Amino acid sequence: MRIIFMGTPDFSVPVLNALVEAGHEIAAVYCQPPRPAGRGKKDRPTPVHARAEALGLEVRHPTSLRNEEAQHDFAALNADFAVVVAYGLILPQAVLDAPKQGCLNIHASLLPRWRGAAPIHRAIMAGDAETGICIMQMEAGLDTGPVLMRKATAIGATETTGELHDRLSAMGAELIVHALQRIDSLTPEAQPDDGVTYAQKIDKAEAQIDWTRPAGDVDRQIRGLSPFPGAWTMIGTERVKLLGSRLSDQRGTAGMALDNAFTIACGSGAVTITRAQRAGKGVQDTETFLRGMAVSMGTRLGE
Repeated sequence: MRIIFMGTPDFSVPVLNALVEAGHEIAAVYCQPPRPAGRGKKDRPTPVHARAEALGLEVRHPTSLRNEEAQHDFAALNADFAVVVAYGLILPQAVLDAPKQGCLNIHASLLPRWRGAAPIHRAIMAGDAETGICIMQMEAGLDTGPVLMRKATAIGATETTGELHDRLSAMGAELIVHALQRIDSLTPEAQPDDGVTYAQKIDKAEAQIDWTRPAGDVDRQIRGLSPFPGAWTMIGTERVKLLGSRLSDQRGTAGMALDNAFTIACGSGAVTITRAQRAGKGVQDTETFLRGMAVSMGTRLGE
């Protein structure tokens, strides 16, 4: 099939690879424009942009698809489908209508739960037992289109957003290839009105840990915000990101270290920190972190 691929971040790259490996003709790759990054603030191409160029594919990165010229250029590609995954721009109706058989979106949740921008973060932070991938026919509404295929997966007890992100990316790549192989036999299923939730974009204000909350809430916050933006707390005068955790049966005063192995009491229960990061340093496992910054029993965090 002749496909327009539309995606931007790391999550989208395995999907592009899978479509190429499956033998589909990629008419063009659409992604967000290069933006300043790094110490030198030089324009850096997005992960999809870099991969598409390595594959020898045409790359386009318009800042908007709402103008007539951009829509004409898109339609002129004469594609069978557009495959969209974490692209970052709203597709106007003229773009949705341009491919012969429409636009397919790969969404990282079990729709209608967690429509919107941050479905992986929100599923972990809400304590969902499972999530998954949906292949959806796109329409004008936000993730409201009928679902062609879905696949569920359990969320691990210590899984972070970063880890789940990588698993779902691979699942999405596999599922879209299967969907395109079977496209003529798939029956679109309208999303039910019941069970709709919205995955609002993550706000950095959500990242500060309140140790008076129950341990389950703190654990999900740490794992749900890892690796970005990273849940944080103060240890002495230093702000430290906590990027991995597991629940503990220990109890004590909220915010206090209960042992020398980075177990911190919460409002009820406790969490043991498994990965952490000091400012200006890389992510470290607990054993390595504690060699450089002691958090001994009785240390009070968050003050």
